[in-house]
Amino acid sequence: MGGELKFLPLGVGMADRIRLGIIGANSHRGWASRTHLPAAAASAEFDLAAVCTTRQESAEETRQKYGARLAFDDYRKMLEHPDIDAVTVSVKVPAHYEATMAALHAGKHVYTEWPLGRTTAEAEEMATLAQAKGVRNMVGLQTRANPGFLHLKHLVESGYVGDVMSCRASLVWGGMLQWPAEELWQRQADQGANALTIAGGHILDALAFVMGDFSSVSCVVSTQIKEWLVIESGQKVEVTAPDTMMISGKLANGGVASVHVAGTPWGGSDGFNMEVYGREGALAASCGFSPTTDAVRLRGCRQGNALEDLEVPEEYALAPEGTPQGEPFNVGQMYHRFGQAIRAGEYCQPDFAAAVGLHRLIDNVVKASEEGREVDVSSNS
Repeated sequence: MGGELKFLPLGVGMADRIRLGIIGANSHRGWASRTHLPAAAASAEFDLAAVCTTRQESAEETRQKYGARLAFDDYRKMLEHPDIDAVTVSVKVPAHYEATMAALHAGKHVYTEWPLGRTTAEAEEMATLAQAKGVRNMVGLQTRANPGFLHLKHLVESGYVGDVMSCRASLVWGGMLQWPAEELWQRQADQGANALTIAGGHILDALAFVMGDFSSVSCVVSTQIKEWLVIESGQKVEVTAPDTMMISGKLANGGVASVHVAGTPWGGSDGFNMEVYGREGALAASCGFSPTTDAVRLRGCRQGNALEDLEVPEEYALAPEGTPQGEPFNVGQMYHRFGQAIRAGEYCQPDFAAAVGLHRLIDNVVKASEEGREVDVSSNS
C-alpha cells in the first residue's frame, strides 16, 4: 500500500471541492435527511453537486433545500454525469449492493452506510471491486470519528488505565413493540438490517476500535420480541430478526470483554455505556442513545475509585464550523476524513475491507450462538 499511486479525480484541483452525489437523499425521511444532507451541506471538502431519490419531485425538493446543482430520480443517470467525483449510498440495506457496485463500476469514490451489504458475500464483492478500481471507499461506522471515542482510544493506548484487564459495553433502547408499515421489512432476518447487524455492529466496531480485536467469542443471539404491531393497521406480524445479543469474549491483547445490545419493549435505563478497567485505573464512556449519533461523556480515575469527568480536547473536532451538532456531526467528521483521503490519494478508515471484517465477526457471533460454543474469530480480517 505504501507504493500506491496518488491521484486526484479528473476535474478536481486542490483549491476545488470534491463534487458529491447522494443516493437516497429524501429531505423528509431516512438517514440521509438526518445526517448526510446537513453534513455534506456544511462540508469544506465536498460540494453537494447532486441528489437522487426515486421520484423527481422529491429529488428536486431536496436540491432546492440544500442548494445542490442537480437532481435525479435514477442513480444510474447520476453516475453517468461527468460532474460527479464521489457518491454517498444511503438507502435501505438490501439496496446497498446494487447502488454501490454501480458507483464503483463508474469509477466514483464511494461512502456507503453500514451494514455495507445485506450479507458478507455482498460486502466482500464490494470491497474487492473497490480495491480493483483504486477508488477511495468508506463505510459508515462513524463512532470511529466521534471526538469522545477518539480521545478514549488515545487514553487507552497512552496507558491511562495501564494494562487492560476487562471491558464491558452495552446499548439498550425501548420502543420495539410498534412499527410503521414502511419499516416492516426490517422484521426479516435475511434483509440484513436489525439490532444485531446495525446496533450490534456499531457497538462491536466501537469496542474493537478502542480495545483491539476479539480473539474468541461466546454468544447468545435471540429474538425476544416475536411479533410487531403495525401502527397504521393495528395488525400483528411475525418477526424473525434478532433483537438481543449478549457476547463474552477474549481480546487479542489479553483482556476480556462483554457486550450487551438489546431492543426492548420499554426504555428503562436505556442508552450506551462502556467501561474499561486496567491495572492502573478505569475509564467510562456514556451517552443518551448511541455513540454513532451522540456526544460522549468521558470519566476516568487512576489508582482510585472515584470517576471524574474528562474533557475531550477540541483537536478531535474536525468537522467544519457550521456542522450541526447531534446526528449530523459524526457524519461530518467522516466526510472530513473521506475528503482528505481522496485529495491525498490515500486509504481511509473505516473502509470496505474493515466492513468485511466486521461482517465476518457478526457471522461468527451467530455461529457461536447457534452452536453453543466458543468460536475463534482471530481470522475475521
